[in-house]
Amino acid sequence: MAQYFFLALFLSLALVPICRFLATRRGLVAQPHHDRWHDKPTALLGGVAIGVATFASVLTYILTTSGGEFGVGRGYLVEPTGDLRQVVLLGCAVAIFIVGLVDDVRDLKPFSKFILQIVVASILLYFDYGLAWTGRLTIDNLLTIAWIVGITNAFNLLDNMDGLCAGVALITGFSLLLGMGPMSELSLEVVFLVALLGGTAGFLVYNFHPASIFMGDSGSLLIGLSLAVLSLGSEGLPGGSSNLLTVVGAPVLVLLIPILDTTLVTLSRIVSGRSAAQGGRDHSSHRLVAIGLSQRAAVGVLWALAAMGSVVGITLSTLSLEWSGLLASVFMLGIVIFAVYLAQIRVYDDNAEPLIRAGKITPFVVDIIYKRRIAEVGLDVVLITIAYYAAYQLRFEGQELANFFVLFYETLPIVLAVQMITLFAVGAYRGVWRYFGLMDAITFTQGVFAGTFITVGLFVYVYRFVWFSRSVFLIYAVVLLLLLIGSRVSFRVISEWIKRGSHAGDRLIIYGAGDGGWAAASELLDRQDYSYKMLGFVDDDKEKRHDRIQGYPVLGDYYALASLIKKGKVDCVVVSTQRIDAVRLGELEQLCAEHRIRLSRLQFDLKHLVTVS
Repeated sequence: MAQYFFLALFLSLALVPICRFLATRRGLVAQPHHDRWHDKPTALLGGVAIGVATFASVLTYILTTSGGEFGVGRGYLVEPTGDLRQVVLLGCAVAIFIVGLVDDVRDLKPFSKFILQIVVASILLYFDYGLAWTGRLTIDNLLTIAWIVGITNAFNLLDNMDGLCAGVALITGFSLLLGMGPMSELSLEVVFLVALLGGTAGFLVYNFHPASIFMGDSGSLLIGLSLAVLSLGSEGLPGGSSNLLTVVGAPVLVLLIPILDTTLVTLSRIVSGRSAAQGGRDHSSHRLVAIGLSQRAAVGVLWALAAMGSVVGITLSTLSLEWSGLLASVFMLGIVIFAVYLAQIRVYDDNAEPLIRAGKITPFVVDIIYKRRIAEVGLDVVLITIAYYAAYQLRFEGQELANFFVLFYETLPIVLAVQMITLFAVGAYRGVWRYFGLMDAITFTQGVFAGTFITVGLFVYVYRFVWFSRSVFLIYAVVLLLLLIGSRVSFRVISEWIKRGSHAGDRLIIYGAGDGGWAAASELLDRQDYSYKMLGFVDDDKEKRHDRIQGYPVLGDYYALASLIKKGKVDCVVVSTQRIDAVRLGELEQLCAEHRIRLSRLQFDLKHLVTVS
């Protein structure tokens, strides 16, 4: 099998430069535009190299296994020992590749492409490529067409930043390959997937940032359709026929990133009064860059999420239904929180401001702000259910768990009602996630344990606590507290992680590693109107030399700061200490003036509020 991967890989590596040359000569290039990400004309037709390399490798397999002859069965052209369905898959892949190529050359209308995609999906459905999610033939057939067309377009939309679509396709494809049975049992489907991965890997070499060529629709549509179809049914993933959660959840998780990106873009455009079909810099990758990550870092984050989704999707088949449901729920909750965080990032231009003020459109972020309390309550209902479920799952196993699960279902409504009331009573829904701190964590701790104690008291009074386990409620309280605090602190963790890894913003050093330095860092790094890249602190107190404040190091004393300034590694300095010597302050002011470094002083007004000037 490896020979077909490497054949496609080497063919793609050789063909991409040729396609790039021909595309440039013929003027088939993507020009810079306000809704595109690149800043110079870039050749298209990289998908031609992927397609030709893939189909050539598959054709080599057919010729070597059939002796160079084809037979005719039931009026169709098939290989003697092959399966007609597999040949149809290959034919449909060629068809969608041609559709994409025509679009790259002639620029088809979106509606025309959509119709052709439905036709191809219908052909695949006719030859038994279909979902079996509901058991109702009509509904499953409609879901199959929606799945194939949706995933095909999702990969087309995902091709919005250098290396993103190809990298996610490789991660997803190798995950699907793991579920295709023993590698010794080759089939046309397996060889096709292997060849597609080889062709995509060869193209990716030239598509890393800064990309010298784009795959175009010929590549993205081919990849999207192929992975959508190969994820159908029980053969696409290990254990696909074991239970409904695995059948539905596994392919969704493996294809998580294109689904997430398409959903985020579609919803944000609709609620912002924009056409879902128009281009724009509002994809998940663009939002990550907008908050400070480099293009490569943003793509790396989405690659990592794709890999995590694939691992979770494959893992579902190795776990029991109870554990797989818990794992999938927790992972998807994390992804939803991440998506909500990305949705808050402003990516639309200022032309929308008049419409916003006039109330004609409502950006997604504003919509979330107005409804965040309802969303918080809904999230907590889910978290309470997960925590109570996890407590029983962790406490009991096997038949013992089955015996006690009736008790879980009967008492869950009481647990939900009591816990929600206590959380509301202690003021858990008055905080703002972005400013979540220690006192907020204490508030949630009070609410969780108060709810747990009241719930246990009710069960003692009503049920005499017969059949209940005290350890279940202890586990429940701990798990729920971790989930509640983790969900609230997630926005700060994501923001802080991105800021620390960001290369954007003015490089900042704070002079003074005391309380004033901590206050200055808190204010400056939380600003939304200006971006800083925090390098660390300096302080003349030698005892603080190896300390860390808010995770940032104390880099040394004044002379260390002077060295960094002279090397051009600092953009601005904030003096936070009130004890700095006047002579030293004068030296610092002169040094900063000579090197055009912005120097600010931390001050306290009459109400002791921190200000930086």
